[in-house]
Amino acid sequence: MKIDFSKEQLLSIYRSGGNEARLAIKEALGDEFASTLPVTERIKTLDDAVSELGEDNPAVKAYRSIKYGYAISETDPETADIMAYAALRVIYEALNEGWKPQFTKGEWRWYAWYDLVSPEQIEDMSEEEKCRVVGRADSNANAYGGLVCSDAYSVSTYSNTSVGSRLAFKNEELAEYAAKQFGEIFADFCFIPKAACKNDKD
Repeated sequence: MKIDFSKEQLLSIYRSGGNEARLAIKEALGDEFASTLPVTERIKTLDDAVSELGEDNPAVKAYRSIKYGYAISETDPETADIMAYAALRVIYEALNEGWKPQFTKGEWRWYAWYDLVSPEQIEDMSEEEKCRVVGRADSNANAYGGLVCSDAYSVSTYSNTSVGSRLAFKNEELAEYAAKQFGEIFADFCFIPKAACKNDKD
């Protein structure tokens, strides 16, 4: 007896099922697995990324060790960046599906890119402006690794990052997807929560 599933049903089973369900779907779809269930549809949360990699994956083990072994709190502003980096390592590895940057000549690597603006500025933007960042190089515009942020300086806009080289994607689509889907985790990695900042006027 043959049972047909829709793509939506397969995704639901894959994302909510255990390892056996995931393996059965992978085997049933064979070479069509990646095109039928793209990684950007399978990985929507950190939990999805953990399930995709499995508990024996080194990045998952490191994340679990930091979270549970050292009693680091994800809500503590002093350690939120550590937890966020460990979580991003898991997310990047899951989305890259085995690809790792080799840092060889001619290799292309892609990074999450943010234009730092306030919520009020975003509200004032048109839909087109919300989807693009225009950067004019001051004297450089580079991305050595991790996360790229643009900033305005002397009228021109320049952008740069020089840390976190493990946080690289194999293509532009994944970098854009991760930046949008996991923005809150990127924010925890890069910034101290406003509530934790001391006010000099107090």
